[in-house]
Amino acid sequence: MAEDKKLVSRRQVLKWGAAGALGVFGSGILKPGSWFSKTADASDKHELHAALQEQSKHASMHGYEPGTAKTAGLESAIEALTTFDYGKISTRADGKTVREYELVAMDTEVEIAKGIKFPGWTYNGTIPGPTIRCTEGDIVRVKFWNGSVHPHSIHFHGVHPTGMDGLEPVVSGTQFIYEFEAKPAGMHVYHCHIPPLSKHIHKGLYGNFIVDPKTPRAKARELNMVMNGFDLDMDGENEIYTVNGYAFAYQSWPIKVKVGELVRVYLSNMTEFDLLNSFHLHANIFRYYEVGADPDARPIITDTVMQCQGQRGLLEIVFPEPGKYMFHAHQSEFAELGWMGFFDAKR
Repeated sequence: MAEDKKLVSRRQVLKWGAAGALGVFGSGILKPGSWFSKTADASDKHELHAALQEQSKHASMHGYEPGTAKTAGLESAIEALTTFDYGKISTRADGKTVREYELVAMDTEVEIAKGIKFPGWTYNGTIPGPTIRCTEGDIVRVKFWNGSVHPHSIHFHGVHPTGMDGLEPVVSGTQFIYEFEAKPAGMHVYHCHIPPLSKHIHKGLYGNFIVDPKTPRAKARELNMVMNGFDLDMDGENEIYTVNGYAFAYQSWPIKVKVGELVRVYLSNMTEFDLLNSFHLHANIFRYYEVGADPDARPIITDTVMQCQGQRGLLEIVFPEPGKYMFHAHQSEFAELGWMGFFDAKR
């Protein structure tokens, strides 16, 4: 074997064959602790091809078959899909509703694919952090404790006083309280805003922030999705792409929906290092509301939307007949490296 060894890049993995690219992590050929020291010479390619061929015997027609074992990371992604934090509710002397939340920054190892751990910086121990939800006009009070060894903050998108903008670092072992009136209604995000931003965001310090309109939207099955990526060898390129932090989560466990039911997806993109991410739905279309501040706004009717980092919107979908409807990023590389799932529609 040549002494001048090179790391296996995501491009090489894709060139060798996407079917099983992640599956080989658990095959014994590429172990989590040794994958990034794997060389790209002819013998290694032969070994990898053999693993891919074996994996492909069990693969779905769309490539990697992730299995259905509920690992800790998969459980977290499934929980994130339908969990909204409405805070601890009280009423202020002036009659305003106050919602209190607690967010703790911590350095946490998180599972992002079967057998693959990522050294994250997190809010409350998960990537993405909790989905904060309130109603327009509510007073949002976030008690932020920095339990990390690094300085961090929380920057909320939306309208608020500049003193609550999250530009000042909260040093390790201290607390800061963010308090502001929630506005405007719509789909927003929050994230750390301490330089270097690319590192603090990529490491996992972000989440969705939903401000409901005072007049409730139509009743729907509501789902929360954050698109993101993970750079495992810290070279400025992502090797794994996910929704809600775990590769192929909703291919392993398709999202169950009902035929004819309105499904509303709160979608955001917090992917670092790539200019765009996207959502494409097979065999159906949806209504897309950019940011979603106006419930009566005219939607875009499409099957694909593109979002830059920090962009977000509402998707409203009705599934016309039973079946499994695939959804994925329409950057093929992202889909092959983890960003793929199914809606399972039943009567």
